Amino acid sequence: MTRPQWSTACIDWADRLQHGRSIIPPPIYPDQAARALEIFKSLRVVDLPGRPTFGECCDEWVFDFVAAIFGAYDAETGDQLIREFYLLISKKNTKSTIAAGIMLTALILCWREEEEHLILAPTKEVADNSFKPAAAMVRADDDLADLLHVQDHVRTITHRTSRNSLKVVAADTETVSGKKSGRVLVDEHWLFGKKANAGAMFIEALGGQVSRNEGWVIYLTTQADDAPAGVFKDKLTYFREVRDGRRTDARSLGVLYEFPPEMVKSKAYLKPENFHITNPNLGRSVSREWLEDQISKHEGKIDGTYQQFLAKHLNIEIGLALMSDRWSGADHWERNGDPLLTLDALLARSEVVTLGIDAGGSDDLMALAVLGRERDTGRWLAWCHCWVKRSVLDLRKSEAPRLEGFQADGDLTITEDLTQQITALAALVEKVRASGLMAEKGIGVDRARIEAILDELNAVGIGDEQVQAVPQNWTLMGPIIACDRKLTEGNFVHADQPIMAWAVSNAKVETHKNAFTITKQASGTAKIDPLMAVFDAAALMARNPEPMNGAPQIIVLELAR
Repeated sequence: MTRPQWSTACIDWADRLQHGRSIIPPPIYPDQAARALEIFKSLRVVDLPGRPTFGECCDEWVFDFVAAIFGAYDAETGDQLIREFYLLISKKNTKSTIAAGIMLTALILCWREEEEHLILAPTKEVADNSFKPAAAMVRADDDLADLLHVQDHVRTITHRTSRNSLKVVAADTETVSGKKSGRVLVDEHWLFGKKANAGAMFIEALGGQVSRNEGWVIYLTTQADDAPAGVFKDKLTYFREVRDGRRTDARSLGVLYEFPPEMVKSKAYLKPENFHITNPNLGRSVSREWLEDQISKHEGKIDGTYQQFLAKHLNIEIGLALMSDRWSGADHWERNGDPLLTLDALLARSEVVTLGIDAGGSDDLMALAVLGRERDTGRWLAWCHCWVKRSVLDLRKSEAPRLEGFQADGDLTITEDLTQQITALAALVEKVRASGLMAEKGIGVDRARIEAILDELNAVGIGDEQVQAVPQNWTLMGPIIACDRKLTEGNFVHADQPIMAWAVSNAKVETHKNAFTITKQASGTAKIDPLMAVFDAAALMARNPEPMNGAPQIIVLELAR
């Protein structure tokens, strides 16, 4: 028998969502899909008035999703042809209830004996939200109650004949260690992005699929309440690439209810006629009027609740354009990025260079920013690198996945101690000085906690006379305005580094009468160290300096991040 051909890409997804058409491909094996749908549609949703079945209360997209999952099973070979599914959907679209129905259906259909099905939740509360509707579905049907045994205290439902089970666990590496589950559903995947050990935990949880060709994993999630990070960011990026046809992977299907970039940019998501794009259950479990009312109530709030509302109920990814009290330069940051701008490229293109150093505190980043004035154009070119002690990852576990991601990007170095950081920073400063491009008094610093760095700079031949203190107060307004203006005009080009975008998104403006500034205090626990280093360098570049060694050298260096 010839194996069927299928694709999980959906190139025209934006048009489909805007016009209310399905973004889910048809099942590969319609007979298998029909068999599963018969069971799924018979399950009762107890928390709705009248306790309707899924077949009576669901929109067609739910059936399409269920059909795609179970309709990818080849009954002749026992192979599951699509092994990973990713559903990104706004809050209140019955995600956890649908999850319960899918996993009960899988439990009933499973041909193995003593097989474990697993719902993996990031917290006990989410685990309860997943288990309770599944248990209620069993109790609402006499036939199911005879077939399946519910054990509330251990969040387990067991098939009385085959001894197959459905378990719901609040996840960590210990609770999932040794699991041999063929079918796994991960609920609220965005929360796993904040767990430092999430990667290792998923390896444990999915290890049982090695010997189970019929296995699959389903990830269900809303958008994050912060900029995406860790395993959530990685998976979301991957499934976007598959959906867009930029990556070919027929074994992975992403069903992503999100607004196209152009609609995000124009804020078309605020128009009620567009709410359906991320809320396919609009008119059923989601009220258009309620969304309108909540937007009007939250709009204008500066405590972050408006941004979080948009993230959760309209799947608007929190980024530069959604941050409250944000620096206005953030509005233009993304369009001024150049991923080919490495440090060596910056030096090759510049006629003069200034540097900014932010030493940070014990749990902060140490940051070096290099700012060049481009030969011929006069544009500012910015590049940065940061360092952080490994102990900070243990202290701030929720940020560990994000910081590890920055290290993978090549923009952050995780060190064992402060000495390693200072030595590496001084080596980069010396590299810039050796180019002959560094301005006289070309190193701008926050004087706080800078002594050890100055000592190391002295050791490589860079004297204190080349260092200029930049006050971290209202006088910083000038460099901030200069960067903002140049970004607006397209005369500030940066290296498109994720760590810098993160710092920019964290920056909050503090105002007083006719003045404003950006401070670490105003930004709270969010890190802005590399941005502050840029402002330090900008304070010196704004003085229109010349290279310390006279006419700049034309240099060609090996390009490296």
